[in-house]
Amino acid sequence: MSSPIIFYDIPSKLGVNAWSPNTWKTRYALNIKGVPYKTEWVEYPDIESLAKKIGAPATGTKDDGTPAYTLPIINDPNTGKVIADSFLIAEYLDATYPNGNTLFPSGTKPLVEAFESSVVGAIGGILPLQLAISCFILNPPSEKYFRATREAKFGQKIEAFSPEGPKRDADLAKGKEGLAQVDNWLAKSDGKFVLGNTVSYADAVLAGWLTWIKVTKVIWGNNVATWHNGRWATYLENLEKAGYASV
Repeated sequence: MSSPIIFYDIPSKLGVNAWSPNTWKTRYALNIKGVPYKTEWVEYPDIESLAKKIGAPATGTKDDGTPAYTLPIINDPNTGKVIADSFLIAEYLDATYPNGNTLFPSGTKPLVEAFESSVVGAIGGILPLQLAISCFILNPPSEKYFRATREAKFGQKIEAFSPEGPKRDADLAKGKEGLAQVDNWLAKSDGKFVLGNTVSYADAVLAGWLTWIKVTKVIWGNNVATWHNGRWATYLENLEKAGYASV
């Protein structure tokens, strides 16, 4: 019997603990594949030392030119492989564990990659607000790190990212407009998921971003969950009923 994959995720003060859209993509991918795994929780300041300790590759470069290490990371004791980056993890899971659902049905990988970029663009309007909300659901070590790095990147205090009032209203309107295009795509899928009734990594992508919004709550119930005739609440419910959203 194979050993469970070790999946590294970022904890929070939320009851569900899991919150990050990028790590949720991998969590959905693991659940869709049906591969046994266990979660180890890592605070933001500890990610780099963990990655170096277990031999995880960098996923980018910091502004100062040094390697950047991010989650998700998986450590597969069955193969000795350590993989970082949600898309690369999904590719690895399909290649290493071919049984069960396929994350990238034949010929779909370029389309799924393009879909991921489009989803990120679609939610761009509410991204600053979601970043601000996320800061306050983190445990103290991660909150301090998250605040410092995001404020340095955007050149302003977290509280100014999307304050209540006209700025937030405009951000929400832009987010709704962006997701309207994704709604139009799903209306053509003729099923519960992005590829009709075939679950795939495209669902891990879309659900990962939507779950971030849902678990942080602030703009879910009275906004995103009701947009486009309740499309997004129903979409996540379908994945939950299928058992793909477990933590």
